[in-house]
Amino acid sequence: MMKAILLGPNGQLGTDVQSVNARRGKPIEVLAVGRAQVDLSNIAAISSLRDQSFDALINCSSYHKTDEVEGNAQQAFTINAHLVKRLAELATEKRARFFHVSTDYVFGGQHQTSPFSENAPKAPINIYGASKAMGENLALLVNSDAVILRVASLFGVAGASGKGGNFVETMLRLAKEKGKLRVVADQTMSPTSTFDVAEAMIDMLVSSAPPDIWHVVNSGLATWFEFAERIISDANVKARMIRIETKQFPTPAMRPRYSALNNEKLSKAMRPMRPWQDALKHYLVNKGHR
Repeated sequence: MMKAILLGPNGQLGTDVQSVNARRGKPIEVLAVGRAQVDLSNIAAISSLRDQSFDALINCSSYHKTDEVEGNAQQAFTINAHLVKRLAELATEKRARFFHVSTDYVFGGQHQTSPFSENAPKAPINIYGASKAMGENLALLVNSDAVILRVASLFGVAGASGKGGNFVETMLRLAKEKGKLRVVADQTMSPTSTFDVAEAMIDMLVSSAPPDIWHVVNSGLATWFEFAERIISDANVKARMIRIETKQFPTPAMRPRYSALNNEKLSKAMRPMRPWQDALKHYLVNKGHR
């Protein structure tokens, strides 16, 4: 049986990786390594992983508080780039697969009107995206067997670590509290369920997916306004929806106007990804919102 170390086990994606693996009868022996065991802000601390026996190293951890990251560039590049390089090197030393989770925010600086393919040039517009882009480059530089999974706009039952939930829960809470939602309508992305990412990841681990960059997102795209509109509609919550522009909702970090990802490569080679609308319904049912 494959044995995998999972970093970031308590986040949205890490939680679903463990639950999907358990639901499938545990085809992979997952060793969850959280912050209590290894402080990933201290690169030297990961040397303790060398004592473990493992066939795969899955990195679901990152410093992903986008606005906070903008004022903490050094920490961002430490965790999202230099740590990733060291993890990729460790996997090489142990002759293990390295699975690393990246983001659609490696894009955004282009004038794009159709979903990005995996080989599109990176052009991040904030510190978070730049640090994740560098992490991808360093991982691929030192580990020829690395598998990079780019994900986007995640929602999962565990909520986003350190963010107090996720976009779905935030929209439902605000809609119920205020009766209206003001949501940005000029940013387009790929809403994605961490459950579906976890399903794909387990498939890729079990089937020994070839080393490469893969866009692992639900099919389809939406603006944040369209996503929010569907959330409250499917959850049968009454609220007035108000479209706003990005400039009306200033944040410390710039957000991409367009960062939707094309998942055609994954769908053809590994597994089809269902539409985000279906994934959202599945999420709402599991959370008791329907």
